[in-house]
Amino acid sequence: MKRSLLLIGLSALLAGCTVGPNYQRPAPAAPLPMDWHWQAAQPRDDLPKGPWWRLFREDELDRLEDAAIAQNQDLKAAVARVDESRARARLQGASFFPTANLDPAYTRTQLPRDNPQFAKIPIPNILQRYEPANSYSVPIDLSYELDLWGRVRRSFEAGQAEAQASVADYQNVLLTLQSDVAVEYFTLREYDAETQILNDTVKARSESVRINKVRVQAGRATNVDVAQAETDLTNAQASLADVAQKRAETQDALAVLCGVNPSDQILDPYPLQTRGTPPTVPVGLPASLLERRPDIAEAERTMAAQNAAIGVAYAAFFPKVTLTGSGGVLSARATDLFSWQNSVWSYGPQISLPIFDGGQNLSNLQAARANYNEAVARYRSTVLDSVRDVEDALADLRFLAQENAALLQSVESARQATDLEKKRFLVGETNYTDVIVADETRLATERTQAQVRGQQFYATVRLIKALGGGWDASELNAEQPAPYPFNAQAKLPSGRPQSPTTDNDPSSLGPRVQ
Repeated sequence: MKRSLLLIGLSALLAGCTVGPNYQRPAPAAPLPMDWHWQAAQPRDDLPKGPWWRLFREDELDRLEDAAIAQNQDLKAAVARVDESRARARLQGASFFPTANLDPAYTRTQLPRDNPQFAKIPIPNILQRYEPANSYSVPIDLSYELDLWGRVRRSFEAGQAEAQASVADYQNVLLTLQSDVAVEYFTLREYDAETQILNDTVKARSESVRINKVRVQAGRATNVDVAQAETDLTNAQASLADVAQKRAETQDALAVLCGVNPSDQILDPYPLQTRGTPPTVPVGLPASLLERRPDIAEAERTMAAQNAAIGVAYAAFFPKVTLTGSGGVLSARATDLFSWQNSVWSYGPQISLPIFDGGQNLSNLQAARANYNEAVARYRSTVLDSVRDVEDALADLRFLAQENAALLQSVESARQATDLEKKRFLVGETNYTDVIVADETRLATERTQAQVRGQQFYATVRLIKALGGGWDASELNAEQPAPYPFNAQAKLPSGRPQSPTTDNDPSSLGPRVQ
């Protein structure tokens, strides 16, 4: 009894030992800009972000986003990966408990006549031994590994971090899907704006062909002018066909993102230029917003998993102690099987100590440390990339706004120049070539302005994605007053985006691994 208590106490004492490094989150690889208030990155990708796309006040975009969340196949695959990783984490946690197996068996054995065991047995007994023998057994086998060096705990720690990384991966796929749908939608609307411009151009050049033909009949123009006008008309029609082709491809891509057949989704034309401007973006944004990015959270959790894997590899250098036990009944006759006199049992520890493995454990430890160093480098690279994404999106918005303002003035001037050249041509003060040049300038300027306007919406979506899916007024720097883009008129409801079904929501797959 004293020995058993001593063994239990020693096991409990050793169970508190956990070899391998405890996880500590590393600092960024390089100093961040002075206006970015950085702290040690704590993943906050689970914070509610809300349906940020509603900021654009596009009912059709809202419908497409809901359809994509409910039906996109890549998102369903990400949900399956979350389910798998959580199951693997629970599998690692099962090692904390003993295993018990019931192994009932029946055997009938015939021994050979020349068996040496019968050499000194009298003849009558030998004849009995030649008869087949029956054996009935109902044992229960128990096994439990004492986690003396933390191998099981480190394995569960790694599985837990991997499960959290898979949830972050799901969030990353979800955010990428939402932003891709928004970009494709605004691309479609940009093509609608270009189509409107080209349709007006085709009408105007068809009228030019008619006017030139009338002027030829009146002797005030030549067939060269008619041919030039027809050339401009066909060029405009070709440009219109090219934009129509790009629009069809974009619409098909949008349908695939929404999980439907391209032929089943047709969006009516709605030019982007008739809508309002993109939401205003605040000038200063604290770096803590980057912690909401799911790719940063995934890289950080992967790093934690690799750190735990070092402990698992290190524990392989130490003895492995397993407590085993077996109990049950054994009998030669089924009728006497469950008699108390036929009970059997055994118990005892089993120790496995690595003595020589040809460097296998050392190589595993070195590989685990190398994997951790790689994860640290990837984490720091992801943080730097996230800052670059925000800076690029802010720069794009700033310079695109300036470019758009200049193009608006250029469009107005080009339209005035075209009208003046047409009036001069009609009164015979200039030739048709000058009209063509002015009109080509107008068309190019209008199309460029429509494209830049579309790029403003793309940059806004990229900024929201770079910040992990929107932001909240309380997260902005109070010392840097700036226009709040998510004002009361466009206030978002709290909570994470909800899809029409919960099929793609990892929270519906069971309790989250803690």
